[in-house]
Amino acid sequence: MSDFISGFWSHYVTFISLASIAACALLLWITNRARAPIGGDNTTGHVWDEDLREMNNPLPRWWVGLFVLTIVFALGYLVAYPGLGSMQGQLGWSTAGEYRKDMAKAEAELAPVYAKYTAMPAEQMAGDPQAMAIGERLFLNNCAQCHGSDARGSKGFPNLTDADWLHGGEPAKIQETITLGRTGVMPPMAAAVGSPEDVKNVANYVLSLSGSPHDSVRAGLGKSKFTACAACHGMTGGGNPMLGAPNLSDRVWLHGYGQDAIVSIINTGKTNQMPAQQGRLTEAQIQVLSAYVWGLSNKAQSAPR
Repeated sequence: MSDFISGFWSHYVTFISLASIAACALLLWITNRARAPIGGDNTTGHVWDEDLREMNNPLPRWWVGLFVLTIVFALGYLVAYPGLGSMQGQLGWSTAGEYRKDMAKAEAELAPVYAKYTAMPAEQMAGDPQAMAIGERLFLNNCAQCHGSDARGSKGFPNLTDADWLHGGEPAKIQETITLGRTGVMPPMAAAVGSPEDVKNVANYVLSLSGSPHDSVRAGLGKSKFTACAACHGMTGGGNPMLGAPNLSDRVWLHGYGQDAIVSIINTGKTNQMPAQQGRLTEAQIQVLSAYVWGLSNKAQSAPR
């Protein structure tokens, strides 16, 4: 119930749960107390199909006993386990605790499987079919939601199968990225660049760096204004892995291609986040996953020998 911003729902669930149990007990009590008018033959006087008569027999004791036992069990359950709103229960059980217990058990069982890879270099691990099969499952379960099942990414999510890396494509850098995550920030630069026309000129100059279709006149005018961008991307637009600044001289466009897409980013900026996997995955799992990701863009070096 902690997902709600108000305590109302906790009280609401508690009331509904206890009221339902009380209503069952009251129904049983009323049923046992009520007596329908009967004649001398212990019937209520109701007749169906000419000869079917309703008897006034009490409820079977076994049925009443089971009903009472169900009520007692329900009350005992609510005392022992979470069920009354935000109350945790006397046994301290929770789905989160059960999940942690299952994860700890699974990690202990899998530890021997990963042990052989902890001392293995990523380049060697990337050529091990068993390690790559494990890495593929880890990737599909934890990374494919953003980068795609084929790791080729999409708009805003990097392609992991090419050689274009924002922070460097060495195994150690990939492992660092997976472990700690990344936050990439491109601030709005329109004010530093100049007028809206200046922004368009810079956009065309950026397109010219990679030989992409552009307006050469605007590109020539935008070259001098590009100095506002060079602090991160470099004077030649080659990027800076230390800052995560992309290479503008290739034809890899993470957030869209063309003048309008570049103008939009210059005007509004862009923030991207890669969530940290530390705490979600073990160190050994991250090591295997890193080798798998490295192998995606280094297939010639990682081919089994």
